[in-house]
Amino acid sequence: MKLTEDLLKLTSNTVRCLCADIVEKAKSGHPGAPMGMADLATVLWLKHLNVDPKDPTWADRDRLVFSGGHASSLVYALFHLSGMGGLKMEELMNFRQWGSRCAGHPERGVTPGVEVTTGPLGQGIAMAVGLALAAKRKGVQNRTWVFCGDGDLEEGISHEAASLAGALKLDNITLVYDSNRITIEGATSIAMADDAKKRFESYGWKVFEVDGHDMAAIDRVFLRARKVVGQPAIVIAKTHIGCGAPTKHDTPDCHGSPLGAEELAATKKALGFDPEKSFFVPEEVTNVFKFRTIQQHRIANKAKKLAGEQAPVAAPARKDLMKALPAFDPAKTYATRAACGTIMNALAPAFPGLVGGSADLAPSNKTYLKGLGDVAPGEFSGRNYHFGIRELAMAAIVNGITAFDGTLRGYGATFFVFSDYCKPAIRLAALMELPSIFVFSHDSYCVGEDGPTHEPVEQLASLRSMPNVRTWRPADANETAYAWVEMLMRTDGPSCILTTRQNLPILEGVTPEGVSKGGYVVYQAGKQDSETILFIATGSEVSICIEAAKRLAAEGRGVRVASFPCIERFYLETTPEYRCSVMPQEMKRRVIVEAGVRYGLDRFRLDFRTTAFVTLDRFGASAPYQTLSVKFGFTPENVYNVAKTIA
Repeated sequence: MKLTEDLLKLTSNTVRCLCADIVEKAKSGHPGAPMGMADLATVLWLKHLNVDPKDPTWADRDRLVFSGGHASSLVYALFHLSGMGGLKMEELMNFRQWGSRCAGHPERGVTPGVEVTTGPLGQGIAMAVGLALAAKRKGVQNRTWVFCGDGDLEEGISHEAASLAGALKLDNITLVYDSNRITIEGATSIAMADDAKKRFESYGWKVFEVDGHDMAAIDRVFLRARKVVGQPAIVIAKTHIGCGAPTKHDTPDCHGSPLGAEELAATKKALGFDPEKSFFVPEEVTNVFKFRTIQQHRIANKAKKLAGEQAPVAAPARKDLMKALPAFDPAKTYATRAACGTIMNALAPAFPGLVGGSADLAPSNKTYLKGLGDVAPGEFSGRNYHFGIRELAMAAIVNGITAFDGTLRGYGATFFVFSDYCKPAIRLAALMELPSIFVFSHDSYCVGEDGPTHEPVEQLASLRSMPNVRTWRPADANETAYAWVEMLMRTDGPSCILTTRQNLPILEGVTPEGVSKGGYVVYQAGKQDSETILFIATGSEVSICIEAAKRLAAEGRGVRVASFPCIERFYLETTPEYRCSVMPQEMKRRVIVEAGVRYGLDRFRLDFRTTAFVTLDRFGASAPYQTLSVKFGFTPENVYNVAKTIA
């Protein structure tokens, strides 16, 4: 089938009208960007994109990311026309409604063919860099294509990700920039004056410019972009938002609202379509996509035969990971950040898909995988990534790496206080059910002399409040080891692990079974009844509570210390019976100790009159951590005294 200029134009206009209809029926959405990008998307899909709509998970496929997720009607129109994932017209008609596979923004796992969930602007660009890096590591000869808009490039994460991609000379990614110069509030000139061409040239990208509505020129520039070697490429396409709409094109009016019945009818008439017909696809357009899908399927099958049938890479079994764990001398003390590094290096050979790095902090958070190579320009086989001081891009790139094919497990690391920079990407990982791993060292006021800007206080409560995130705060080196096994075994969402700067003793009573349940009894003495004092703690405060409990036990008081390395695991993934075995209802005298805000810890309280808290509900301070421990009350002596008040 010959793709004439007239046929291409008919196809792109069909896409325009279909996108406008999708939004109009829902009475919600963004028609302008899809209408403006229709020519770019049509040429890419019909002439350049190497996918197999009959097999959306084909390993060597090109990855297509719509960073501007608000333009989702374009995604769904293309998927329906090509047959991607069997998306029916009825689904398009149910756009943004309960149960529809056509969500307001594209969601991984909801719509087959959607590589990553997008919507928060800029993150799609960074995740695409992760997808491209993963392809390089896996030796896949594909290309990652990214559609983005002005909003994506205004977000700071786009600068972070583009800078790193340029530094690494990542030549298997092409960014298609829909430069329509309109945002919700008006022309981009009210807030954006930078020169995208100069900006990306300074990053080391190959820059192309094109009229985003000249389909022959688009075809040529995409072909040139595919041939670029030694640097990433960007195509800056000048487009008209709402292209085809007689009065609303080039205005914010078509950005985030339906065109309206009158404007939609006028648009269809101007494009040569019947204003009375909705969701109409000409037979010629159906045929051109059918032909292209057959062609793509044949190309994919040929590639599969050349590659040979490969068995999927199985994740290591729990027993193999447990066998690989290092042993720690019970007579010594270890900072859990140091233990974490030892554990990661012990597990890396047993889990070959573990790859990642730090935001320029590997010597501090101990996350470097020794002897396993560094990723650098032209060298992508290493397992250590140097993300630079770019926490948000790092976290999103880790998500892209993890999303690639299920065999890679990306991790990113920084100080815990800077998890605030990572949270938008952690949230998307949780939404996508991606098992990305985030390592946060320097987990409390014990950062010490660096002061309150570097001492996390509210961050722990914030992470725990996020659905589908599992936050691990181990109490010693052994809990750290077992937590790592649990994180690597998890496949349905992200995990965060928090490690200490200061040394902690090795605790008796730590068990892999207890850690796997997120909470367990690590120490008890004396009579266990309604008079028992129950200490509840996490991380570095567990050893403090044990010392306080031992002092009470010496006085003849029944005591119990429960360690909670992962509160979410304990509350969401264990039985009520198990939870009651750790914290019996009759044990109402409770001391809850954690070096962070009290918020969220009230779940452990049964009675106001018999519950005491030792928490940090203020910002930290600059001083040696030993001094801060006394000032803030995180000492065995203070915890003992607090327990006496409810005894």
